Amino acid sequence: MKSPATTHTPPAPPEVGATLQKLRQARGLTLEDLSRAAGVSKSMLSQIEREKANPTIAVAWRLANALGVGIGELLAGESPEAEPIRTLDAHELPTLPGDHAGYVLRILGPMELAGKFEWYELTLAPGGELISQPHDPGTMEHLTVAHGSVEVEVDGVKRKLKTGGTARYHADRNHAIRNTAKTETKALMVVIHR
Repeated sequence: MKSPATTHTPPAPPEVGATLQKLRQARGLTLEDLSRAAGVSKSMLSQIEREKANPTIAVAWRLANALGVGIGELLAGESPEAEPIRTLDAHELPTLPGDHAGYVLRILGPMELAGKFEWYELTLAPGGELISQPHDPGTMEHLTVAHGSVEVEVDGVKRKLKTGGTARYHADRNHAIRNTAKTETKALMVVIHR
């Protein structure tokens, strides 16, 4: 005797919109802030938050990295209770590659502080440079060379820094950080917005 055929309904994909919105708002980020940080269009973010679209794995991964959470937390649909210590492996930190200019900027600070207080690890290849337009009025940068040497330029004024040296400068002006040495340089950069 044959058993009656059972129909199996596959589970619906997770609805991540509410979780995404909750995580974004808890960090004080606008859709535009998250769009810039994750490299996902503002319109796509809006559609995901309104449950009009589900993100691809690649988009979910970029959003989770930008928000400083695991992809599982974003896809779970609910935010678990905060851990007493949250750790991130090196590959989980968002990175801004400037391959064409010979730099890599790893975002070390949490996204909820973006636009207020940010810190980065800057790696410059020999001859690499990070050239920046003026940031918002009152913005300051603090650059400490971990190893190697750099040249910092602000409005045409140049200063050299060696391992262990720190430069503090107004970043609301044209500024640049260059590796003029023949070896790779690593530095820590803190940006304070006023």
